[in-house]
Amino acid sequence: MTSGIETMVLTPEEMAAADTEAARSGIISFDLMERAGQAVAAAALRRFPHAYRFAVLCGPGNNGGDGYVAARTLMEAGATVAVFHLSDPAKLKGDAKRAFDLCPKVGSELRAYEPRFGDVVIDALFGAGLTRTLTEDVIQMIRRVEAANLPVIAIDLPSGLCGRRGKPLGGAFQAELTVTFMSWKPGHLLMPGRSLCGDTEVFDIGIPRRILKSVAGKIGENRPEFWREHLPRPDPSSHKYRRGHLAVFSGEGSRTGAARLSAAAGLRNGAGLVTVASPSDAITVNASSLTTVMLHEVETVADLNDWLNSAKLSAFVLGPGFGIGEKARQFVLAVKDRPLVLDADGITSFKNDPSQLFEAFAAGETRLVLTPHEGEFARLFPDLAEDENLSKVERAVKAAERAHAAIVYKGADTVIAAPDGRAAINTNAPPWLATAGSGDVLAGMIGALLAQGMPGFESAAAAVYQHGEAARQAGRGMTAEDLVAHVGQLSL
Repeated sequence: MTSGIETMVLTPEEMAAADTEAARSGIISFDLMERAGQAVAAAALRRFPHAYRFAVLCGPGNNGGDGYVAARTLMEAGATVAVFHLSDPAKLKGDAKRAFDLCPKVGSELRAYEPRFGDVVIDALFGAGLTRTLTEDVIQMIRRVEAANLPVIAIDLPSGLCGRRGKPLGGAFQAELTVTFMSWKPGHLLMPGRSLCGDTEVFDIGIPRRILKSVAGKIGENRPEFWREHLPRPDPSSHKYRRGHLAVFSGEGSRTGAARLSAAAGLRNGAGLVTVASPSDAITVNASSLTTVMLHEVETVADLNDWLNSAKLSAFVLGPGFGIGEKARQFVLAVKDRPLVLDADGITSFKNDPSQLFEAFAAGETRLVLTPHEGEFARLFPDLAEDENLSKVERAVKAAERAHAAIVYKGADTVIAAPDGRAAINTNAPPWLATAGSGDVLAGMIGALLAQGMPGFESAAAAVYQHGEAARQAGRGMTAEDLVAHVGQLSL
C-alpha cells in the first residue's frame, strides 16, 4: 500500500483531525477556509459561466463559512449572487462568523429561497461530518430544488449524505459537481454517494502532506499505486512453471461454462499453466472446449488428494458453477494450506457454518480470497450485513478480520479488504460489467495472481482494477467472453 496521498481516502473524523493538526502546527485556519471557498467559486464560474444567478445556501458551521467565502468571491468576479442561511448568522462562531462578516450580502433565511430559472445552487449547508437525519425544512428545500431541475454544486459533500457510509440521512442533494478538499471521503466513492456527488473535484487547500499521512487510516481508492510493486513481472529466465499453476474446479456436465471462463481469464492474466479439474461426467464437454487450458479428472476428495500429492499446484479457484454442498466443503478443506479463491457456490456451501471455513484458514499468512456479492456476504456474515450503522468498508474490514481472508465485497462500489484493516474502494468499473459470467472472470484473474506468488490482498485489489479496465476496453454490450479477450492487455 502506497503512503502517498494520491490514493488516500480520509474519513470525516480523520479529516477533522487533519484540520485540528494543521491549526496546531501554526497554519491559519481561516486561510484554509478562504482557499476552499475560492476553489468553489472558481469551479462554479468554470462549470457554469452563463449562470443567471448563484444561489448560495449556507449552513451553521464551517461548511457554511466556505459558502460565504464562495459567495463573496463570486460577487467580486461580477456574478449575480443570492445568499440564504439555515440558521441565525449571529450564532456563527470562529472562521464561519468571520467569513459571514466579510460577505457583502447579509442574505435571507433559507425558507425564503424560491428556485428560479437560471439559478445554480451552491450547497454549503452541511459537510462530510453530518451524522444526524436532516430536518424536514431542509428535506423540503432539496425537493424544491430537484423539482426545479436546477444544477447543484456541493461543497465537500452533498448535504444530507453521510461522509462515512455514502448513504442519505433522510434525503440529500443530487449534485452535478462536488468540490472537496485534500482527499476523497468514503461518501464520495461508496454508493449511492458516488452517484449523488456527480463529478467530484479534489482541491489542495494547503494542508501539508505530512499531516494528512499522520492522521490517515488504512482506506484508499483502488489504483495501481496501491499494488503495482507487488505485480509479478516475467523476466528473461521465466518459464511456465515459475509463473504458477492455477487449478479451477469445474461443476457437473451441465454447468461447466463458468469454470472455463475462470480458467481462460487466469491464463490470460499471467498464470503459466491452468488446469480445469473436472468431474467425470464433465470431461467430454470440457475437453471439447479447451485448448491451451489443460484438463484433469477429479471426481472425489480422494482424487483431489492424490493430485495434490503428485502435481505442483500453486493456487485454486472453487465456486463458479461448482454446485452447493458437502463436496464443495470437502474440496475447500482439502486445499486449505494453499492459496484459494472461493466464489459463488463455494461461498454459499458454508452458509450454515461459516466458522468451519474461517477456522480452516486461520493460521499463517492470508491464503483465502472470498468474492461475495451482497447476498453471499449476508450468508457468511449476517450480523455485519444487517448492521446499518456500518459502512460497506467497515463491513468488509470486519469480515476480512473474522475470516482471515482478503474480501472482495462486490458491487458497483466493490470494496477489497485485508485482515490487517487495509481497504480499497474500487471506482473504475463501468456499469456494463454487470453481466453474466463477469464474476467468474474476476475469480480466475485473482487466482492467476495468487498462483504467481502475489499476496492475497494485493492480488484481489489488482485483479478488481484490471477487471474494470478490461471491461472499459471491451466496451458496452460486452459478454463475459469479450471480457476475457481483453484481460492482460493493461500496461502498468
